[in-house]
Amino acid sequence: MKKVKLTKNELRKQKDDLKRYNRYLPTLYIKKQQLQKEVERIRGELAHVKQSQNRLLEEVLPWVSLFSEDVDIAGLIQLHGVKMMEENIAGVDIPVLDQVDLENKRYDLFIYPLWVDRAMEILSKMIHLKIQRTVLEEQKRRLSQELRIASQRVNLFEKVKIPETLNAIRKISIHLADLQTAAVGWARIAKKKIAR
Repeated sequence: MKKVKLTKNELRKQKDDLKRYNRYLPTLYIKKQQLQKEVERIRGELAHVKQSQNRLLEEVLPWVSLFSEDVDIAGLIQLHGVKMMEENIAGVDIPVLDQVDLENKRYDLFIYPLWVDRAMEILSKMIHLKIQRTVLEEQKRRLSQELRIASQRVNLFEKVKIPETLNAIRKISIHLADLQTAAVGWARIAKKKIAR
């Protein structure tokens, strides 16, 4: 704690600081709660996406050996782009997935095996889920970082700044009361001397 001056001006400054801290603290609480709520929501969405990915993998397992055939499936699906938007949550800009532009190229049904249709459908879903998962992880990272900062600020105000300010106000008030008591004592002594 920094050294405080024991003056009336410092007392006024400390009281103003205390009012400011008490005014900002509820706002920080609300921001912290919003961020916690959003992080939990995103965790739920991430769990859902991971579950969908696992279901797709389980669906592919029975016929995964077909992928060893010499068929260029990767050339039949092309990712043209990912369209993102920005959303502001509690003062934090996070990316939001708007659209995934995938193109399934046409192919000759007589050359390619029957399972290619289903494989392209599953690969398209896997690509979409992978992009969605990446975006959700980035959202979670940004919001978690801001949540950590908001929590630190709440703790700073609650556990450091407000107690320090209250302590300073108490010290200054005691000192000023002692000075006032001493001044009254000196005034009585001076009055008695003048009366003699």
